[in-house]
Amino acid sequence: MAPPSIPGAEFVGSEACETCHETITRDFRTATHARLKAKGENAKTMGCEGCHGPGSLHVKSGGGSRTIINPRKSPETCFQCHLNVRAQFQLPHRHPVLEGRMGCSDCHNPHKGTAIKGGGTSMHQSIKGGGNAFMTANDTCFQCHTAQRGPFVFEHEAVREGCVSCHSPHGSVNQRLLNERNYTLCLKCHFEQQSVPGRIFIGDVDHTSFLPQGTCWSAGCHEAPHGSQVSPLLRY
Repeated sequence: MAPPSIPGAEFVGSEACETCHETITRDFRTATHARLKAKGENAKTMGCEGCHGPGSLHVKSGGGSRTIINPRKSPETCFQCHLNVRAQFQLPHRHPVLEGRMGCSDCHNPHKGTAIKGGGTSMHQSIKGGGNAFMTANDTCFQCHTAQRGPFVFEHEAVREGCVSCHSPHGSVNQRLLNERNYTLCLKCHFEQQSVPGRIFIGDVDHTSFLPQGTCWSAGCHEAPHGSQVSPLLRY
């Protein structure tokens, strides 16, 4: 698929970008996206201009803001390769990327290190205002979802596994971006531990009459699914 472009602009090659964006081009070799970068005259579209569009007008204007594609304001730039993500953002519940209230780069690193902030083996990232600090993929979510950060006296073990254990960050058919609907999500981990025909046991407790009342967290039982300060049963 052809990269995005500004009308009238032509390709100049990634070397031209280094003149002003030295730090970005220096660190880009560590980025996940660097695997897509190609060399040579016939591969200009696979460098910086593969995402930002032909840069001749940008260079000529001395860095004019409207002379280059800014993927932060145009998620379609990312969607041209990440087709599956485009489809996820068409689901009923999603982060407000299409509305322009946030961008892909709020959660992803396009220019340096792993594309998923704090993901994989890249555990030490630079946090804005904090310098080098221990950062996990969950911290990316906690930048906005501060109430779920804790610390909690009684933490839900699922949080340690990562927010994506329960949530689909790009989009979901379920409210709150949940991977599964209702108690089906919880039963993926809290499976039956006793085999009694017609009954649903979780641990030593018969939940058969509880589950039809609603989800595990909305039926008045485990209202604090991320963690609780007062109860190991994750109650307020």
